[in-house]
Amino acid sequence: MSAVADASAPVPLRWVGPLRISGNVMSGETEVPLATYESPLWPSVRRGARISTMVAGGIRATLVDERMSRSVLLEADDAGVALAAVQWLTAHRADLEAVVAGTSRFARLLDLHTQIAGNLLFVRFELSTGDASGHNMVTNAAEKLLDHVLGAVPGVRYGSISGNYCSDKKATAVNGILGRGKNVVTEIVIPRRVVERFLHTTPEAVVQLNIRKNLIGTMLAGGLRSANAHYANMLLAFYLATGQDAANIVEGSQGLTHAEVRGEDLYFSCTLPNLVVGTVGNGKGLDFVEENLARLGCREEREPGANARRLAVLCAATVLCGELSLMAAQTNPGELMAAHLRLERGAGAQG
Repeated sequence: MSAVADASAPVPLRWVGPLRISGNVMSGETEVPLATYESPLWPSVRRGARISTMVAGGIRATLVDERMSRSVLLEADDAGVALAAVQWLTAHRADLEAVVAGTSRFARLLDLHTQIAGNLLFVRFELSTGDASGHNMVTNAAEKLLDHVLGAVPGVRYGSISGNYCSDKKATAVNGILGRGKNVVTEIVIPRRVVERFLHTTPEAVVQLNIRKNLIGTMLAGGLRSANAHYANMLLAFYLATGQDAANIVEGSQGLTHAEVRGEDLYFSCTLPNLVVGTVGNGKGLDFVEENLARLGCREEREPGANARRLAVLCAATVLCGELSLMAAQTNPGELMAAHLRLERGAGAQG
């Protein structure tokens, strides 16, 4: 079944795997769905998934944190008034928490951050949102918080429901620093013999390429809190297959690939601090999405948020599989292009 495309899906979709995963959210093996026009992505992720089944524990996925943010913009009389508003927010944290809790049975205020620019005050509210990715939930809560603040703090006025300090679907440093969505770290330790036989490279070659390409190359390009080969490819394919807001791959692909030689083995990891995924909400009502989420085990009766956390670590593990496979391929002259020519032209692509 994993080798057959789903022709009924809006974008060609295949299941690949299984991936073997362990960690603080889930343990086990499962295939994952990827919807993409880039046909070489399926065998590439499949190769990484195969590696995961050859090592003890497979891919270790650690959920570090989860939160969704919305920033509001307030106009103050001057910077002094803006500072007084910040001090009021700090002193009345309990009131703000009550306002948020009143907007949804799942929304909870986790933290807030502020920035003052001239007479403008930007307030970033961070919430837990259960199994939803939380876009609408945090916006609704932010509106109620705005009303509360405007009614209690003199000298401030409405600016906007979103001040871009959130920061939604934009490449910014703040999300990597503070986190937005699910923050997941995936790791795998691969014996040298497996690297050489199945990835056709060496641990040393992968580590060197990661330093030169992902770190130095990205720095020269002016990358923003990002050092990876192609997280966006796996994220988009996974997002489309599971009913996510695909535009969130903008911040989602801001992640860090890290590799080390440990003795004779290859340690390889992917850190993704901005995975915006959910198992309820817009996009989840389509039949093929519901089927995919059920097959992934994300439609079970669990505590609020548990299904979304499972989906996030599955997504992050998929990213590692594709990243590992591509990095290995790029250590060998000609391998990447040969694969694209064989798979894409063989499927009818025009050169």
